[in-house]
Amino acid sequence: MHPKLVLAWLAISGVGLAAPGGRQRIFSSSWPNSYGIRRGAGVATTVTAVEEALYGDTAVAQRVDGGTTTTVTAVEEALFGATAVARRVGDGTTTVTAAEEALYGDTAVARRIGDGTTTTVSTVYAYAGVPSAQENNRPAQNDSTTTADAGNQAIPEGRSELYGCASLGNSYTRTPNSGGPVGCGAGYREDDDTEPGSSGDGARPDGSHDTETTVPGYSSGPDGRTTSTGGSSSTSARDCSDPPTAFQLSDRPYENFFYTDCNVAAQVVITSPGPEDNLTIIGPRLVVAWPAGNSGAAAFFAPENGVNGTLAVAVDNQTSGGAALDPVHLPPPAGSEYPSVGVSGTLVFNDTAVLTLAILGSVRTIRDFTEGPSLLVPEIQDAIEFLEEEDGGVTISRLWLDNVTTTVLSFTPSTSTSNASTPIRVDNRTVTFEAGAYKFAAHFNYPQLEQLSPTEVLKQSAENLIQDEPDKTTSLSFLSYTNKLLTGAWRFLTYFGRDSMISLLLLEPVFSEGERGAMEAGIAAVLERLNRTDGNACHEEVIGDYSTFLNLQNNVTSTAPQFDYKMIDTDYYLPVLLRQYFLQNPVGKSRRDAFLSRQSTENPANADLTYAQLALLNAERIMRLTAPFATPGNQTKENLIALKPGEIIGNWRDSTYGLGGGRIPYDVNTALVPAGLRAIAALSREGFFTEYPNWAEEADRCAQVWEDETLKFFEVRIPVEEAKSRVQTYAERIQFPGPDHTATIDGDVTFYAVALDGNNGLEKVEVMNSDDCFRHYFLNTTNQQQLTTFVNQTANNIRRVFPAGLLTDVGVIVANPAYGEDPVYAQNFTNGAYHGTVVWSWNSLSMMARGLELQIDRCNSAQPPDFCGDPAVQENVVDAYNQLWDVIQANSDLLSLEVWSWIYDDDRFNVTPLGGLQPPPGIGGATESNIRQLWSLTFLAVKRNAGIR
Repeated sequence: MHPKLVLAWLAISGVGLAAPGGRQRIFSSSWPNSYGIRRGAGVATTVTAVEEALYGDTAVAQRVDGGTTTTVTAVEEALFGATAVARRVGDGTTTVTAAEEALYGDTAVARRIGDGTTTTVSTVYAYAGVPSAQENNRPAQNDSTTTADAGNQAIPEGRSELYGCASLGNSYTRTPNSGGPVGCGAGYREDDDTEPGSSGDGARPDGSHDTETTVPGYSSGPDGRTTSTGGSSSTSARDCSDPPTAFQLSDRPYENFFYTDCNVAAQVVITSPGPEDNLTIIGPRLVVAWPAGNSGAAAFFAPENGVNGTLAVAVDNQTSGGAALDPVHLPPPAGSEYPSVGVSGTLVFNDTAVLTLAILGSVRTIRDFTEGPSLLVPEIQDAIEFLEEEDGGVTISRLWLDNVTTTVLSFTPSTSTSNASTPIRVDNRTVTFEAGAYKFAAHFNYPQLEQLSPTEVLKQSAENLIQDEPDKTTSLSFLSYTNKLLTGAWRFLTYFGRDSMISLLLLEPVFSEGERGAMEAGIAAVLERLNRTDGNACHEEVIGDYSTFLNLQNNVTSTAPQFDYKMIDTDYYLPVLLRQYFLQNPVGKSRRDAFLSRQSTENPANADLTYAQLALLNAERIMRLTAPFATPGNQTKENLIALKPGEIIGNWRDSTYGLGGGRIPYDVNTALVPAGLRAIAALSREGFFTEYPNWAEEADRCAQVWEDETLKFFEVRIPVEEAKSRVQTYAERIQFPGPDHTATIDGDVTFYAVALDGNNGLEKVEVMNSDDCFRHYFLNTTNQQQLTTFVNQTANNIRRVFPAGLLTDVGVIVANPAYGEDPVYAQNFTNGAYHGTVVWSWNSLSMMARGLELQIDRCNSAQPPDFCGDPAVQENVVDAYNQLWDVIQANSDLLSLEVWSWIYDDDRFNVTPLGGLQPPPGIGGATESNIRQLWSLTFLAVKRNAGIR
């Protein structure tokens, strides 16, 4: 978020802060960044930021209770001249002045704002992020009105692009507390459930339906839910040839429910912490996430009694289909070509619950709130509307910034709910639920992705995995689509380049190949999103509502996706992936020409480029960036690959303290750069990049320099007694309750710093780490003395138990700061840090295991490395491989998680969710782990080699 926006929001929102001068913000304003109005006690309004800019110091407050009139400022007098008039705001009428007519043109409209009063707004401001039918602009309770009334909004013709309405300005009758945007109906009368031109399907203007709704291809289920019966209507659900897939995964206090069919894919996450959890970090919550648009809805709850840990939330598995979730499929809302799809289920509270906050739209928006300093964006939050329904339910909805898509989250009391007369009570934006069961439904009208089924995502020879490992293969399918692979559920339901390519490399033995296979879908996604100006590979795509928001921050009105190019490591994976598929895979070899001749379609900027041209741009970038260090005599730190200016992240350790403030990452310079160069050389020898006939030799020459000359910059060697002393000091500093294992330190300790140029002026970030795995997996180095030292130190560090090494009962951790003298190491690299003393399945387990296997296998080659002839070193490496696999197999239930942490208790390391631990100082919020992560599913292909003993 832009810093100014953050400051503006924190200053005025009332979220965690009091507004200046004791003012209280309410959520019924028509203007962004406004303080709003205190009603009922004669309290004066505060002025909005927009009014402040428009009127300057002469802006004055207005009294709005009891039928009093507004005051007119001197600026209004000057601006409007003699036409400036006072407006009565207490009796449902308004006067639009001639000056307003001149200022706003024919877009000036009257608007009802929730208590029988009106205000004058302009649809111009609606277009700027305040959609017309948002934010408490429904009629007052017990007041049925039509557009003939002054209180309803008459939308001018020709402005449909602002509202997403197919027909504007037509009158319709609304019953009390009914839903639907004002003025978006086509003669619709909600009281008789009839819409002109319809068959009486009961669709409201917002696309919601009454319980009698029958959607073509669907039949009504309990409480108005719809279930598929087939049908061919363009607005109905497709008749799926395969049955739906539904499954549940647990990672206490998180319960995850998945539902997919040919119409929708969705994940529901219930967070229900107990007294034993860290209740300062975790609270009761419902999240619904969709891969399409990286979209979601979140509802945060609190116990009405105020006692944290007493409110339990659960999903009841008794739906119409016998599973936890049912599908929702409704006809397209007015102005949209896409049906509204989603899921429904039953939510159960053990006690009275208060919905304190709802966030609707993008998963990115939800993440900004949950993982940052609780940031909320006024343009997004102020567009959320709460509507009380006649059946006692509540509908929470938000029109996206594209003014077409609407996310809806609704709750309806179940028949099993308590006998309270009002089990759901709505007070502005706070919703109270009595203890009991409630039907919830979440849906949105947005184009869906085409998912790859388990049989489509796996090659035929690997289809046995569907029966052998159904959890992993079903999860892999949920993250695999015809145009891209998604990174993780629920927090990263979108494209990340690094994650996709690492997964493709490790899963290549089981991934499907060919035109509609997972391999080509993943490779195409990377090429599509390259930056044509410099060949930079995309780290993350930003799509859906969040991309529209970011575009608006740049004064661009567009829903076009944005692409993040801040990372420095992602580029180097691409040529390695191209080599593996198009040179080493038989199907890939046969598909090479057809695939590379394809035209780009995903990124509008690349529309005239083929995949071959995009691959060349990436290779040119790599050759250009790596040339200075490879030039004779230029092997200096200044010529290593560093983070981009102004960035604190640039590789997979992409968190605030992931690199300890370092600017020059270890993995990029010592492994990924030479691997990329080796791949370019191999591709060039096979007819790629014919524009540069010398690359076959030049890329190999450069790779050799990078392989041989980079490790020395990162090497850390600590004498044995000094090493023991540092570990003991660290254990005392963090108050580690277990043994320090310094007795296992029987020689000088060697490892390679995670980065150079770190925080506090540190030349090296002396954190022992697992990133040796990159060099083991990607390279077959030939500097024998260096290789022997390297494999031996990896084995030592894996075999030693934390805090002396990287091993724990729950896995190999990715960082150990025990050998860094500066206290900042212990402070930043904790078991609550995203890249701290925690376990990442793909890195310290999967890639490390496969990398060590590849190095050990070299001992069976025609020219085995020297370490194979050193019995002590070879035995050490083999023992490390087996010890690593022992801990992998002992934690098999955890392997598909994104990341996990530990607490030490009962003389052992015990697994605990990362999201339940306090993050390091300066981090806005705890980082929740995804229940399933794409690259954590690589154990489908990475298996223990029983021959290595």
